[in-house]
Amino acid sequence: MEHTKLTRADASAAVTGLGWRYVLGEFRTEVQTGSLPLAADVAGRAAAVPGAEGHLRMDVRADRVIFSLQTAAVAWVTTRDVELARQISAVAQEFRLTTRPGRVQVIEIGIDAIDIPAIRPFWKAVLGYADEPGRDGPSDALIDPLGQGPAVWFQQMDAPRPQRNRIHFDVSVPHDQAHQRIQDTIAAGGTVRSDAEAPAFWVLADPEGNEACITTWQGPGLRAPGPAGSRTRGHGRRGRRRCRGRRR
Repeated sequence: MEHTKLTRADASAAVTGLGWRYVLGEFRTEVQTGSLPLAADVAGRAAAVPGAEGHLRMDVRADRVIFSLQTAAVAWVTTRDVELARQISAVAQEFRLTTRPGRVQVIEIGIDAIDIPAIRPFWKAVLGYADEPGRDGPSDALIDPLGQGPAVWFQQMDAPRPQRNRIHFDVSVPHDQAHQRIQDTIAAGGTVRSDAEAPAFWVLADPEGNEACITTWQGPGLRAPGPAGSRTRGHGRRGRRRCRGRRR
């Protein structure tokens, strides 16, 4: 059965009131259970929701379950994922628990390179990673086939950049948690290098200048997205700023 792909704005609006958040092409939430046996019970009931297969992924921990929803066939969120979010939230309520965004996030590693096709095979081999389904080009991102490690994507450099960090982390967080994460980072000794593209992303640096980005799905000045299922790369205009990330 086909389901309608959602824009980022529509996806976020559809699940925010359910205690879920749209983050980097997925819906995410957590259910705090306080114990592993209860976490396993909640996960089992969620897995039994009709039609969950092909949409639902779960991470069962000692005191909680982290849920992710995405229509695997199109690698994007659809109306079916919204309905599943409602049903899984109802499952949590049956246990007198709630779905809540907590600290859900998605981390990706960006590698700046002059010759992406030359270095991509190295990272694929050394990490034991694989191509994304349908995306096996010489400059495409790499993913952990077990879904445990962060994706790795490659950003084209125009010229060599000696004595400066060329690997950075993109930390995609719910749009309503970005400012608190930035404040926490500043309190921990970080500085804001740029907020020119906020709220799409902020560039932060540690005391030695190594950079990371806090990113959200929001932001004016974004390049117009392609089809809802496309993974348009770049937070802003191409070449304007580092930490552009993979927009989803």
